[in-house]
Amino acid sequence: MGEEEGVTGTAAPARAPRFWGWAAPTPRALYSAGWVLVPLRAFLGVTFLFAGLQKLANPAFFKASNPVSIQAQLAGAARRSPVHALVTPLAHVGVAVGLVLALAEVAVGLGALLGLWTRAAAAGGLVLSVLLFLTVSFHSSPYYTGSDLVFAFAWTPLLLAGSGGVLAADAMIANRARDAMGAPRRAVVPMSFAVVRRSCGVYAEGGCRVRNGAACEPAPCPFLAVRAPEPARLDVRELDRRTVAAMGVASAGATLLGLLAASGTAEAGRLVGGAKAVADTPVLGGPATAPGGGSTTTTAPASGGPPGTSAPAGTAIGAASVVPVGGAASFTDPKTGDPSLVVQPRAGEFVAFDAVCPHAGCTVAYQAAQRLFVCPCHGSEFSGTTGALRLGPATTGLTRIQVTEGPDGQLYVV
Repeated sequence: MGEEEGVTGTAAPARAPRFWGWAAPTPRALYSAGWVLVPLRAFLGVTFLFAGLQKLANPAFFKASNPVSIQAQLAGAARRSPVHALVTPLAHVGVAVGLVLALAEVAVGLGALLGLWTRAAAAGGLVLSVLLFLTVSFHSSPYYTGSDLVFAFAWTPLLLAGSGGVLAADAMIANRARDAMGAPRRAVVPMSFAVVRRSCGVYAEGGCRVRNGAACEPAPCPFLAVRAPEPARLDVRELDRRTVAAMGVASAGATLLGLLAASGTAEAGRLVGGAKAVADTPVLGGPATAPGGGSTTTTAPASGGPPGTSAPAGTAIGAASVVPVGGAASFTDPKTGDPSLVVQPRAGEFVAFDAVCPHAGCTVAYQAAQRLFVCPCHGSEFSGTTGALRLGPATTGLTRIQVTEGPDGQLYVV
């Protein structure tokens, strides 16, 4: 028999837990970290899983000629990131970096959703968020407009508390191992200190008998400080071995599930053709489309023009014919090394801009239908003819680059 605080009566007979009993909230569930963290786990898990699958489903993410590709984003980060010395070498292996990033996001997302190796998943999510902050949103102004820093702090409760044993594969596997060995399950149940105080059996007139009549406090209470011993027959090492083995099997299953989802998503993206909002951008000095539909290679001289022509002063960046009328072509600014875009709004008119978004350093893409430069990271928009800011969170427009067409058909940065 027992009494709750302010409640008297006979306790209800104990009932065997149902198969799905592990999913039921405990009394006063909002006092339990595990139940409180469920919405955060769900949000972070879904977000990272979606982000990884979205990258795998979009072939443009791995195509260097596309302004939304991982290569383009690495090129922008190499110029503006505080860890540019580490980012620069990665630009040469952009496809591998993009694949590792996407699969890591899928793994972290599944770990958070399933509650499998929750602390490890949280650590991975924290590392990814910090890396994205340093490479993508470090220059966000104000700082809170960049979401990566927020995600980094959002992972910290899961890193510290794990899943809290709620709706998590970690807890289910551990409890099944304890059941198999005849050990009681571990559960954290919120309890009023008044109940704990009466349960001690040593509380008398405001004092604790085992502490020589000192006032009863939660911290040194023997009821809270002393853990109940495990049954004598329980082999703790065997219990740990079984738990780790079961976790390994579950991890293998989750890995297989993630790989199937990733490969299926990538194949579906390849068949559909990926995102069509942003087309591949021609590259000045690289392969150009020939009139017959094939490709030809245009080579830009380092500076000046061919002998006998009056070329403008400056550095040649490629043939003007590569830039479609109403479209854009990409090049590297010879003065800064930044990824840049040149647009031909009307036949014979060329304007060029630094393609690094002033908000967070992502590489913008040109959308011909709207005649806008659009940042794929945070949605800033800029005029396609002047580079002026049209829509934030960026606070300034794109930096203009002076270009002119020479009599040799080459474009020059002057």
